[in-house]
Amino acid sequence: MPNKPSASRRAAKEIPLGGKPAATEGILLRYRDADTPYGVTRKTASQLAKTLGLTETQVIHAALAHFARQNLPRYEADTGPLTAKQQEAIHEMQPSGRMTVKESLF
Repeated sequence: MPNKPSASRRAAKEIPLGGKPAATEGILLRYRDADTPYGVTRKTASQLAKTLGLTETQVIHAALAHFARQNLPRYEADTGPLTAKQQEAIHEMQPSGRMTVKESLF
């Protein structure tokens, strides 16, 4: 009968190194044969990593973070025009006699 690992040895295997949870999902990255506007060769990725003092994985994360900052909105989408109740609340917050409320800029 084979020896079963003790509970402490089983628990040690479940704790990832560095105390961080292991990634549950990943992607496969295939480098291109030539650099294009939407892909790079392994040589280019290696040069970037060396120039920036990062690993290739860090370069990929930095590129994705940069792409996200450029292309994803940083605020909630507008839900449309104000309701009558919202307009009334804004009107009530304004000091009396100091401002004129206009419904249109033009």
